[in-house]
Parts: sequence; C-alpha cells; structure tokens
Amino acid sequence: MNGFLIDLDGTLYRGHEPIPHAASFIRWLQQHRMPYLLVTNNSSRTPEQVSGHLHELGIEVPAAAVYTSSQAAAQYLTEQRGGSRVHMVGEAGLRIALEASGFAINGTTTPDYVVQGIDRSFSYEKLTEAVRHLKAGATYVLTNPDRMLPSDGGLMPGAGSLAASITAASGVEPVVIGKPSPIIMAYAIERLGLPAADVWVIGDNVHTDIRGGAVAGCRTALVLTGVATADNVHEQLASAGVTPDLVCDDLAHFIAQFSALDRS
Repeated sequence: MNGFLIDLDGTLYRGHEPIPHAASFIRWLQQHRMPYLLVTNNSSRTPEQVSGHLHELGIEVPAAAVYTSSQAAAQYLTEQRGGSRVHMVGEAGLRIALEASGFAINGTTTPDYVVQGIDRSFSYEKLTEAVRHLKAGATYVLTNPDRMLPSDGGLMPGAGSLAASITAASGVEPVVIGKPSPIIMAYAIERLGLPAADVWVIGDNVHTDIRGGAVAGCRTALVLTGVATADNVHEQLASAGVTPDLVCDDLAHFIAQFSALDRS
C-alpha cells in the first residue's frame, strides 16, 4: 500500500484560492482508502484552522490528517527535555502547539529556547529580543526554512527570510524542523505507519518538499502549481540538485501518472 505526504501552500491552494483538481485529488485518496497526511511548513495555523480553511475552499480534510511544522517543533522540544521556557517569534498556530505541549511562552528573560516561525508582525524590536536571548545561550529552533511563500497576490517572505536576519545578527544557526529537515519527515512517516519506500511526497517546492522526501527515502512528485511552475521548473531543479520521480502539471496529472505506474 502507498501512503502520501502532501504539501498545502502551492499544492492544494494559493492563499484563499483553491488550486484546480485539489478537491478531486483528496476525494480520490479517500475513495481508494489511501493513507495520507497533509504536511505543511506553514506554522501560522492550527490543524483545526487548516481543516476549516480547506473546507471553505471545498476541500474536505479532517484536522487529524493535518501535520504542521508547529506540531513538529513542539514534538521535537518535548523529546529534547532541555527545559520548558520558550521565547516565541511566531503566530497563533505555533503558540497553541507549544502551549498544548506544556511549554511556557515568553514569560521569562532567560528562555531555554527561541522558537521562530512565520510572523507577519515581525519587527526590529522582535529581532533584537530574539538575538539577545540567543546571545545569552538559548537554543534556536526554526519551524521551517521557506524564504518565500505562495499567496493570493504572489510570493511573500516566509519564516526562512526572518531567520536569515536573526542568524546574521546573532551568529547562531537554528535547528530546522520543517521540510526538507529529516525531523518533520520522520515524524510524518511515523504517523502514516508505512515504510518510507511506500510513501509519496507531493509538493510544489523542489528545495523543501522534494528534497525532504528524497532525503527521507520516499518517492517524490513535483507539481507545477506553486513555487515551481512550467516556466521555471528547469531552473528550480538545477538549483536544488535533486530530481523528483514525477513532474506533474497538477494533481490530476499526478493521478494519471501514478495510476500508469501502478498498472505497470
């Protein structure tokens, strides 16, 4: 049996716009009882919020089938047992995941960790505070390295762009949780309950989705509906230095190619 780890931004939707064939692709998985998990580097939303957003777009996915970089960051910190005090730079999805795992958020001048995700109210003050904590010895954990994200009006800076400024100022490199890190990939594969060789990773970003899948030993499919497009795919593949098993115009094209492989 095959399982699927599927990206969200740029794969199922762009901001508030569903990507064509996304809803029918999810229905295809559900009708064939194929195990799947939506794995997103976006740390801003909870699984329930992601499920609600998808519902508004006509894509029906339960919250239990969503796994975010915020959840993975909280799971990682829990396993480290290096303290419970966190200085957070991020939004509601990250805060809720950390609090649900028992971490105290932004309540101390001596945190054990600086945990950073996407923060659309990022400021010079937040940069300064994070850098001071890191200089004082806090461990830096980054939910995801994405420098750019697809949105309604085009690409926008992601968590990785904020991390670049924090790293430049502090001199501290973060522990990266999200794709292409093996940390989130191992957690997600474990949740599916399948061997990595039986798992397909589907996404629009060669540097995160495809590289993460390849490093984890999964099969990979690049869809040209987000960061990678028909116009830039060759440049994207060359810069990433990885080759997906399939390159698909969209998710309907993936179903056709996957079905042909399954019959062969």
